[in-house]
Amino acid sequence: MGLVVQKYGGSSVADAEGIKRVAKRIVDAKKNGHQVVVVVSAMGDTTDELIDLAGQVSPIPAGREFDMLLTAGERISMALLAMAIKNLGHEAQSFTGSQAGVITDSVHNKARIIDVTPGRIRTALDEGNIAIVAGFQGVSQDKKDITTLGRGGSDTTAVALAAALEAEVCEIYTDVDGVFTADPRVVTKARKIDWISFEDMLELASSGSKVLLHRCVEYARRYNIPIHVRSSFSGLQGTWVSNEPQGDRKVEQAIISGVAHDTSEAKITVVGVPDKPGEAATIFRAIADNQINIDMIVQNVSAASTGLTDISFTLPKTEGRKAIDALEKTKPTIGFESLRYDDQIAKISLVGAGMKTNPGVTAGFFEALSDAGVNIELISTSEIRISVVTRADEVTEAVRAVHTAFGLDSDSDEAVVYGGTGR
Repeated sequence: MGLVVQKYGGSSVADAEGIKRVAKRIVDAKKNGHQVVVVVSAMGDTTDELIDLAGQVSPIPAGREFDMLLTAGERISMALLAMAIKNLGHEAQSFTGSQAGVITDSVHNKARIIDVTPGRIRTALDEGNIAIVAGFQGVSQDKKDITTLGRGGSDTTAVALAAALEAEVCEIYTDVDGVFTADPRVVTKARKIDWISFEDMLELASSGSKVLLHRCVEYARRYNIPIHVRSSFSGLQGTWVSNEPQGDRKVEQAIISGVAHDTSEAKITVVGVPDKPGEAATIFRAIADNQINIDMIVQNVSAASTGLTDISFTLPKTEGRKAIDALEKTKPTIGFESLRYDDQIAKISLVGAGMKTNPGVTAGFFEALSDAGVNIELISTSEIRISVVTRADEVTEAVRAVHTAFGLDSDSDEAVVYGGTGR
């Protein structure tokens, strides 16, 4: 039997009973002949509590010290889990991200992995131990400072270790039974997907599906590491994410893989931009220089009488203030009229590789939104995705309407969120 990397989210290790349940599952995998590496998140809402605590002490915590604080949560989880495994009669060693060889760049709070050198992990495995690694963290290559990978970074840690160790599979344990056709907290009749391609999963993740982080899927696709998303609260088979269906499974690619939604974005409109070469470049260079990721972009046709146009784009709400400040500095250069900021929006996306060969999908999507009385503000498309921006208070009705319109509803309320978070 080969090497398996297992990752457990915060809801799976939220308390002592959860940690003991996870320890038993890990030991069972070891008894079945696997070498086991475990990546663990902080317990429950520990990270959120640490963030709140930092905010009470300082309105703008320094990046280096903020990372040092946040990594404490995973260190607590890994030590307790190692204790629980030893109590079951098996040897386990815990490692911080730095000790596990997770090397990152120097960007605090959202570092990217640039290398993994898991020498100490291999040694632990060769000695017959279970290796437990603190997720979400690493060490910068140049300054040797502790860094964190941003929200959901434990998923990326797990896949990166799986690639470096040439694991057979990376199992992502969460509090739902797999990847569903919609968020099970919103659509109770969402269906579990048995297998989904990396391509479709990337689109779902980037469109707001929270069960897997976009960077994690991207890493897995690059190194061809199969991911098995399943629940730590049940023994059911989950969802395989890979290039091809795993084992003897013969799964036909669905026309529509699922409906995703995202309420974490805001919209900025730059009003009255002179319609001439270079102005859009200046706008988006200012955004890029501030390390802000943008999503959807729409430029209106310029008014013939004024020669001015409006440019709208979406970005994470958390970056809104920084983006506005950066754009205000370009106003004398560009000469735009004003900026509008709107954080009461939601993005809804329809994803499926089969869309590109099936006419009528786009029309059906817009008809479903129209029938639900949902107004569309922005539209963006790719070969396998259609995304629209609507009002935030319309998102639940919109997701359910689209899910039903494309025949994705299950016959029963199949979607169960065991831990209450969907992660």
